[in-house]
Amino acid sequence: MILSKNDNTSIVTNEKMSVGEFIKNYKEAYERIKSDHIIINLFSINKLSVDDLLEFLPLSNAHRERNKSFVIVASDISYDDLPDELEVVPTLQEAHDIIEMEEIERDLDFDA
Repeated sequence: MILSKNDNTSIVTNEKMSVGEFIKNYKEAYERIKSDHIIINLFSINKLSVDDLLEFLPLSNAHRERNKSFVIVASDISYDDLPDELEVVPTLQEAHDIIEMEEIERDLDFDA
């Protein structure tokens, strides 16, 4: 797992770990990044399933309660099969765009 930071956003990148291992490592690192917006980069995982992504839902919900963004980057997934409260996009640029839009919504007191 690779942690990188860009302003107030932390990018957590998976390198050849299973989703379960990645989540375990993420939970151990969370204390260091909990005040940032978070991008989970799962682009390197082949054969990622909707069930794999649903494992991130409790993590996403908990982080969003802190009024911070939580976006997952994953490709080759059926985005229509995912719940609306889980932000999943195909590229890092789109993840950054989502965070920017959500920050604007929060600044304008919209529900993000």
